Amino acid sequence: MNLPEIFFFVIAFVWSVFVFLEGFDFGVGMLTRLMGRDDAERRMMLRAIGPNWDANEVWLLTGGILIFAAFPAWYAAAFPSAYIPLLLVVFALIVRALAIEYRSKRPTHRWTQSWDNANLVAGFLLPFLIGVFWAGMVHGIPINAEGRFVGDSLWSHISAYSVLGGVALVSYSLTHGAVFLALKVDGSLLSRVQSAARGLSLVTLVVMAAFALWTWLAYSDDIVGVMLAVVTILAFVVVLVTVFSGRWLPAFWWNGVGALAFMFSIFFALYPNVLPSTIDDGFTLTIAEAAASNYSLTVLAIVAVIGIPGVMAYQAWSFWVFRKRLTKETVDAGHY
Repeated sequence: MNLPEIFFFVIAFVWSVFVFLEGFDFGVGMLTRLMGRDDAERRMMLRAIGPNWDANEVWLLTGGILIFAAFPAWYAAAFPSAYIPLLLVVFALIVRALAIEYRSKRPTHRWTQSWDNANLVAGFLLPFLIGVFWAGMVHGIPINAEGRFVGDSLWSHISAYSVLGGVALVSYSLTHGAVFLALKVDGSLLSRVQSAARGLSLVTLVVMAAFALWTWLAYSDDIVGVMLAVVTILAFVVVLVTVFSGRWLPAFWWNGVGALAFMFSIFFALYPNVLPSTIDDGFTLTIAEAAASNYSLTVLAIVAVIGIPGVMAYQAWSFWVFRKRLTKETVDAGHY
């Protein structure tokens, strides 16, 4: 395996970590409005992700920067192809940050409810648009012989398959968020999020299984595609079993396995290409064609070897420090 191919799968790993870490943030953002019965419960739910949600966004930036630095031709074709949806992603990230940080600035019901509604919308849009973006790349977009995008940036990634990818990530985020809250909250809210996690995990299994089978049959009809489809389905079967048996920590980590299998199934469906062309198969952009120079990739590899483990170590330490379960009595009324 050469350096461009290594970076191709490093990018797959980084985006998998992003889906895993930000997945429960997105889910909690939606569930805060859907399940919190009063302001105290909603503060508790947001406090659960308070120490980590902004740090988790680092993986989104890292994933985008790696594509830009390692595969500039891929970046130049793919990102303009989804300019408007990606602009909505940026806007939703800003709205989510404001919703979390600003909801406590005024002690009025209308103020906090408005920000909770904004968090709900942002929490839905972010996984949906990201799922559509990546599944849309597997389906292909209109790029010409020069590797330039020549379609409509609003609709180029839209297909039945890509919409299913977006729905799969939304469902995953809701389940992941409910499982995370089952590890973090207490009181009457705990029993409700546990009940929600059971129903959501079943929905996620069905949607993820449909997406995995579609990916295998339509885009990666080989032994690797079969294996990734099986791993994806088995991961969410285990999530379902562990959720119904009340083993919340294993369910949380198996959601991580599911996120890894989901993203790697997308990247293996692309391999050895980075961007299929819907105009002509001969215009498809391959890993070798899209890669930066060997010198650039070598320098980038040194940075990645140092930086990525460092970020992972820091975030692991952060999760360990803030591992305890929250109660209404321990939630500071002045935050979130």
